Amino acid sequence: MTSEPGRRVLDPERDGAAFKALTHPLRIELLGLLRQHGPATASELAARTGESSASTSYHLRVLAKYAFVAEAEHRDGRERRWKSVHAVTSWSNEAMHRAPGGRAALGALRRRQLEHLERSLARHEADLESGRLDSAWQEPSGLNDSLLRLTPESLTELWDVLAAKTAELAARDAADPRAEQVVVFTAGLPLAPEPPAASAGSAATEGSHTGEDAPTDGNAPADGASVTGENAPADGRAS
Repeated sequence: MTSEPGRRVLDPERDGAAFKALTHPLRIELLGLLRQHGPATASELAARTGESSASTSYHLRVLAKYAFVAEAEHRDGRERRWKSVHAVTSWSNEAMHRAPGGRAALGALRRRQLEHLERSLARHEADLESGRLDSAWQEPSGLNDSLLRLTPESLTELWDVLAAKTAELAARDAADPRAEQVVVFTAGLPLAPEPPAASAGSAATEGSHTGEDAPTDGNAPADGASVTGENAPADGRAS
């Protein structure tokens, strides 16, 4: 697997130690903060996370050991600054399932993404309530889910179309002063048929319709080029 500029593609068999290092919740958060806000010192990251600077310094060194972060240009000689090496970390899900311990690592990383979703939602609501976000963002923001019948090939095509469109929109808006950081979550989770005794309608979220294509409350959000939030080293299916 080869890496594109700005994207690091991990090999689950060759990079097993790196995967293990990345599953630590604080390391994921530190990496996400560097991607979202740019270079920072261990002390600055400690203030953001509520951890001690000794703890953030240790975990940054672990991330550096596995080439997720590197030293950035220093403002002065007193404390080193760190930067994220890549905007996105990704891998093959199929390879993850084959690798020893890969399923557990993948599950841990996906749960960190769900935690990031919860924190992003809380921050979004607070930013709108306080006026830090313009009211123009109320209509296009939101969460959406759908129940579709797709083949594996169609789901793969859907990911490719989303990736291409998000890259196009992010490039178009890069220099627009009205642009804000938008945390975009996408999920494609095939479900096997339920046993006959299972209760009907359990696949739909509360408050949604139960049709084949059932969006929940809110609009589908505009997409971003990659996940760069406070607790997200991943980019959806690949992460």
